[in-house]
Amino acid sequence: MIKIKNLQKVYTTDEVETTALNSINIEIKEGEFVAIMGPSGCGKSTLLNILGLLDNPTDGEYHFGEHEVSNYSERQRAQLRKGSIGFVFQSFNLIDELTVFENVELPLLYLKVPSAERKQRVEEVLERMNIMHRRNHFPQQLSGGQQQRVAIARAIVAKPRVILADEPTGNLDSANGEEVMKLLAELNEEGTTIIMVTHSPYDANYAHRVINLFDGKVVTENIKEQFHI
Repeated sequence: MIKIKNLQKVYTTDEVETTALNSINIEIKEGEFVAIMGPSGCGKSTLLNILGLLDNPTDGEYHFGEHEVSNYSERQRAQLRKGSIGFVFQSFNLIDELTVFENVELPLLYLKVPSAERKQRVEEVLERMNIMHRRNHFPQQLSGGQQQRVAIARAIVAKPRVILADEPTGNLDSANGEEVMKLLAELNEEGTTIIMVTHSPYDANYAHRVINLFDGKVVTENIKEQFHI
């Protein structure tokens, strides 16, 4: 589903050139659950941004499904991103001025899904995330765990092929964090590809495979049978 070859990302200012990613080669199959780990500043978030079509690499190839996307314009990236990729962030990234229902509905508005179908699909995912009773509340009226469940509902309502999760339990206590990881594991078991950046060995243990980055390079890969807390 995803193949990147000799991927590089270099940030240049007037005074300094910083290599964030250096000759990255990764393949991710449809239906995999992959965790990306490594110390702060190793390139994890940069890699996730490129995988999520939020940024282009400086060099190398990026194949997303049947598309070679490394040189896509922002308009092309946005078009492919809309129906194919869902995002879950550490900071939830909900819109404070919108209700829970309206936050979850947003991706369907971008996709121009008819009103009746939007309502049905939003209600289905709110029920699944056990957050239906909060549908008319605003994000600041929710606990952290509830906000992250809303964020996951928003990520899956458009039925994307892949979910990118950036430290999805980073702002949660252990109990809520475990609930979020179980939800992601369930989605993966149903066929959704999950790519997750995490510092947590516990969270990474839910993945089939762990890719370790250091100084912008892949240094090791562990399959689940070899990876233990």
